[in-house]
Amino acid sequence: MSDQTIENRLAFAPGDHPPVPTRKTGVLLVNLGTPNGTDYWNMRRYLREFLSDTRVIEAPKWLWQPILHGIILTTRPSKSGEAYASIWNKEKDESPLRTHTRAQTEKLAARMAAKYGDQLVVDYCMRYGDPSTGSVIQKMHDQGCDRIVFMPLYPQYSATTTATANDQAFRHLMKMRWQPAFRTVAAYYDHPLYAEALAQSVETAYAAMDSKPDVLVASYHGLPKEYLDKGDPYHCTCHKTTRLMRERLGWAPELIETTFQSRFGPKEWLQPYTVERVAELAKAGKKHIAVMAPGFSSDCVETLEEINEEIKEAFEEAGGERFDYIPCLNDDEAHIDMIEAIVETELAGWV
Repeated sequence: MSDQTIENRLAFAPGDHPPVPTRKTGVLLVNLGTPNGTDYWNMRRYLREFLSDTRVIEAPKWLWQPILHGIILTTRPSKSGEAYASIWNKEKDESPLRTHTRAQTEKLAARMAAKYGDQLVVDYCMRYGDPSTGSVIQKMHDQGCDRIVFMPLYPQYSATTTATANDQAFRHLMKMRWQPAFRTVAAYYDHPLYAEALAQSVETAYAAMDSKPDVLVASYHGLPKEYLDKGDPYHCTCHKTTRLMRERLGWAPELIETTFQSRFGPKEWLQPYTVERVAELAKAGKKHIAVMAPGFSSDCVETLEEINEEIKEAFEEAGGERFDYIPCLNDDEAHIDMIEAIVETELAGWV
């Protein structure tokens, strides 16, 4: 139905008919989330929402909630706040994750506007923290979006990331009287433009170095091994991402390794652990390594603080001499090319 048809129908509506905005289509990018500040209470609020998600922590609530509220939310906010403070975007007073996600959205919006004018509304939201998923879906609906493409910015699927992002969107949709049509975007770990963007970022970084690293470590966020045993495909898709990137680069297998970081709690997580593996590499004579994070669409505390500070320190303490961190794709043009291509596919038949 065209906008003109809607306008004509409204022209014959009763005078007290609720206003109906011009029909539009929404494109909503969603990332993990961020605290609004590095102080104790902002960190506590963010961690409480994140660690209360049963997709993330699958332990029974009767067991987990006393631990969360009695121990973790008492001690961890201060420690996490220090980590965030070390990488905080002080100019904008926000985390780098929000800065980069906004930049991605603005670049995509500019491209979409050049093609479709005001037919599309492009925005972003967070699974945890602000801007919340529900608030942005509602805002888009109020702007006239009766169709929304919802794109979680998680290259590799996991129930702890893509699924919980979708869950949160559906929770809001369940409350809406007039729901928009809704398309969720699948994980894009094997998209050719994703491998291309990653490979280009490696080539650019290596070209700027005066010596070539002995090994490139592709470090992905960790996951409890039991989640893999239950059927989560994340582990396999991470390895495929590394393989596709390596094939695009034309490198031998021994030049790239896949590892996992951000282990939490006493249980076994996906291995090898990045912090241990970089130390092993140093002890084995690999004095110069590069590390990248192909599981993150934007630089954040896990990359800027954990990789470029904690993991770097482990490598150097074990005898490593040079550690180069290759930034996430962020708002690199090749990354926006990929996002645009995926969104265009999902918009088929709508614009």
